[in-house]
Amino acid sequence: MSNAEKVAFGLEGVIALETELSLVEGATANLYYRGYHIDDLVEHATYEEVVYLLFNGDLPSEAELAEFKRTLAREQQVPEPVIALLRSLPKGAAPMAMLRTAVSALAHYDPEAEDNSLEANFRKAIRLTAQAPVLVAAIGRIIQGKEPIPPKDGLSIAANFIYMLNGEEGSEVAVKTLDTALILHAEHGLNASTFAGRVTVSTLSDIYSAATSAVGTLKGPLHGGANEAVMKMLLEIGTPDRAESYVREKLARKERIMGIGHRVYKNGDPRVKHLKRLSQELNREKGTYHWVEISERIEKIMQEEKGLLPNVDFYSASAYYALGIPPELYTPIFAASRMSGWTANFLEQYRENRLIRPRAAYVGPRDRKIQK
Repeated sequence: MSNAEKVAFGLEGVIALETELSLVEGATANLYYRGYHIDDLVEHATYEEVVYLLFNGDLPSEAELAEFKRTLAREQQVPEPVIALLRSLPKGAAPMAMLRTAVSALAHYDPEAEDNSLEANFRKAIRLTAQAPVLVAAIGRIIQGKEPIPPKDGLSIAANFIYMLNGEEGSEVAVKTLDTALILHAEHGLNASTFAGRVTVSTLSDIYSAATSAVGTLKGPLHGGANEAVMKMLLEIGTPDRAESYVREKLARKERIMGIGHRVYKNGDPRVKHLKRLSQELNREKGTYHWVEISERIEKIMQEEKGLLPNVDFYSASAYYALGIPPELYTPIFAASRMSGWTANFLEQYRENRLIRPRAAYVGPRDRKIQK
């Protein structure tokens, strides 16, 4: 590598493109979707309204929202061969791997799959956003040895997911918790999975290939798997009185505490307070408040010892567990929510496309000769 070349490892700090979708302000701990602060959206909007905002640039009117909900409901039916494919996968298959396979398979049953016009891609973005939660709920049922439940008319995406997974409708607090989680996970700048999908789109590949790239990238534990790891940690600790010794032993062995710290947010993740509050409400309702108490003790120790704060995955773990969601579904739910942000990014990439093709600095040997 020449002295003139400087490598930005992990592309940290590199600005690769422009976007109108979200603004991540790490230094001030703020997050905006299309100019609306995440706090405002959580308080006053539903996930469906946020999806409309990401796709269209503005929040919907009452009439526009009603029509958009009808479109989402119409598009959420997953082709039966895709459900059959999920049933046929080996027992013990990772749910994120199952979702990756299913998202790819959807392309074979979409007559518009190879139509790369903006109009067709917009319809496919809606289709993928509507079908992703149905796929995840079906995966959840299948890995538990149960039959998938089709979506129910008249329910929101959050309410339908709880119904399709558990076979019964959730409480008002449960639906609000999941709806908020979907909003908070919907979009987050040029994160690894979004970047991977936009790279795929930049080759003018189809939107299903881009979504498959994104799902495969989110599958990695350094990106989407933290909330599952957090819940496994909470289950391992078991009771609040064991939290401090567990964390201190981990720190002594220089092991990582999952769900703590964020690469961008150094002064706190703005999404945390919402999931913490809802996790408190839901676990109090369910009589499982000890999961919150364990989490709070971990949060306190990590702030005192390392100056680190929790990220969005930390309290989503105990919230999801109170909803009756098994930990292995946490990352697939993340994917189901982020499908809206991913596809909004793909549409943006298609509109102003330029092939994403960075360079690598060669650091290997030079001028080698074959010796015979």
